[in-house]
Amino acid sequence: MTHKTLTLHTADGQTIGAYVAEPTGKPKGGIVVVQEIFGVNAHIRSVADGYAAAGYLAIAPAVFDSVEKNVELGYDQAGMEKGIALVSALGFDRAHASVQAAAKAVATAGKVGVVGYCWGGTIAYLTAIRDGLPAVSYYGGRNVQLVGEKTQTPLQFHYGLRDAHISEADREAVRVANPQAEFYVYEADHGFNCDARASFDAAAAQLARERALAFFAKHVG
Repeated sequence: MTHKTLTLHTADGQTIGAYVAEPTGKPKGGIVVVQEIFGVNAHIRSVADGYAAAGYLAIAPAVFDSVEKNVELGYDQAGMEKGIALVSALGFDRAHASVQAAAKAVATAGKVGVVGYCWGGTIAYLTAIRDGLPAVSYYGGRNVQLVGEKTQTPLQFHYGLRDAHISEADREAVRVANPQAEFYVYEADHGFNCDARASFDAAAAQLARERALAFFAKHVG
């Protein structure tokens, strides 16, 4: 496996960076990894590396670059407050354009899927709706804002039962709006996939990864 950085030009005129992890041998397809509110930090790079190790050409676009370049935040209160401010400044449309550009960049590998975490989980869901790319959404706090937009695109959702950021009602609204989707809830907290967070749950993260890999094997390659 090797990795590099790319410069992407989006359809709406942004210039952003991206972290690319390349598999050994011919890729099975492309995977766009959409960051949390903390930027393309060490954790998100490790997620991309994990998908490359599984045989995919993985790319993590630096979606904050159009607001502020090279953002890498920690999982403390200051990082959370800065990340929330950046998300508010960015909005859905520019984030989606960044994911579109990243998907185009890895389309040489074959079919493309999207996986996102936290805020990125909602951007992954949005990309499924708008572009028809199969998507895996981990604990997307804003997913409920999209339930009025229907799609038949393959979707997989992962939520934590103890996630104080996402109510049971919001989670259920997403499930009802997407009867075709794979929908999983774990005895875990928000951010359970991230080993840099106190809420990390190794068992839930492993099971969710196995399910995500099975989903991409079916719908990407």
